[in-house]
Amino acid sequence: MYSPRMRRPNANGASESCRPALVGYLVVAKQSPYCPDMRMTQSTPPTLAPGWAGEPGTARYRSRVASKFGGDFFRPLGSDLTASSIGAGTYLGECDEADDARYTKTIRHALRRGINVIDSAINYRCQRSERAVGAALRESIAAGDVSRDEIIICTKGGYLPLDDTPPASRAEYKAYVHGEFLEPGIIAPGELVADGHCIAPAYLDHQIDRSRENLGVQTIDLYYLHNPEQQLDAVAPAEFQYRMRRAFEALERRVADGDIRAYGCATWQGFRLDPGARGYLSLADLVMIAQSVAGDDHHFSAVQLPINLGMPEAMRAPTQCLPGSRWVSLLEAAAELGVSVIASATLLQSKLASGLPQPIRDAFPTLTTDAARAIAFVRSLPGVTTALVGMKSTEHVDQNLLAGA
Repeated sequence: MYSPRMRRPNANGASESCRPALVGYLVVAKQSPYCPDMRMTQSTPPTLAPGWAGEPGTARYRSRVASKFGGDFFRPLGSDLTASSIGAGTYLGECDEADDARYTKTIRHALRRGINVIDSAINYRCQRSERAVGAALRESIAAGDVSRDEIIICTKGGYLPLDDTPPASRAEYKAYVHGEFLEPGIIAPGELVADGHCIAPAYLDHQIDRSRENLGVQTIDLYYLHNPEQQLDAVAPAEFQYRMRRAFEALERRVADGDIRAYGCATWQGFRLDPGARGYLSLADLVMIAQSVAGDDHHFSAVQLPINLGMPEAMRAPTQCLPGSRWVSLLEAAAELGVSVIASATLLQSKLASGLPQPIRDAFPTLTTDAARAIAFVRSLPGVTTALVGMKSTEHVDQNLLAGA
């Protein structure tokens, strides 16, 4: 199968296949090499769960489960949310029904056990991860396990997503990108980077609508631009600033429309690089762009980046410049700028789940597994709101939550 080359290891970042795009109450399916015989048909619009995560709901969730955990397990996210300090990630896995079922079952279990932060991206597993999250949320609400206002749903847009399964060849992929995104004008010439990344307003609008449908929610609680530093492979810094401003304008508009509640940037290396390196991101500059778009009432509220025992730059490297020419770490800069930090790759795709050195084990004497120790390390860092951990089994949920006891 084919997927275009991206900076982040094995990121999908490609296209959509023959899943039709919802337009009002009609499903429009254009001719494509994957489904040439589809025609416009009547369709029932998807049922989207109303509402969003809020202060009363997330506080209610905390009060219901807090006795299972330590006193610092739940933490503020933004100005009004209460977030579990361990969140469920949905990055890894196969594009198949077996992993769909595993994710749905696991997320349902996580919601019952004390995790109220669920993270995904439209390109994860060919959109299947978002759909598994949507199924889990829908089933959990129907069963009375949770309410919509208790759960913080986060996703990302930027990479062109596959749909269900990837195309078999580069030629099929390029034909699909042209037919589904370029020809309809969703992406204009010059807006596509690295064969699979775009942050143009029309594209983000399209992706937000698709993510809302996949997740089954009227409102996404936190929407990230996914690896925006990818753009710097192809455009100059001034053009990048312009593109980010246009993206933030689009996201602020979607906040005003009630389709998302807040936004941010989820990066792989942008905040970990040395200043001056290609792909480097300045958090202060991003906050300034948001302020220039919407003033002090802007909704740029969170960043996500890898933080773990093997990737400690967010806490150690003085990569961020604040007023007064003060160079500080990303965690320090975020705290001063009022931006929440979500840690990704907490276990570094399971590489830190075993074999930790003895000093790390000694630092967490009450924990019995290296996975729990690695999670506890990230949770212990000042400024980290939530440590995301990929989970595809109920056993992993229970084991990972030991780090929050």
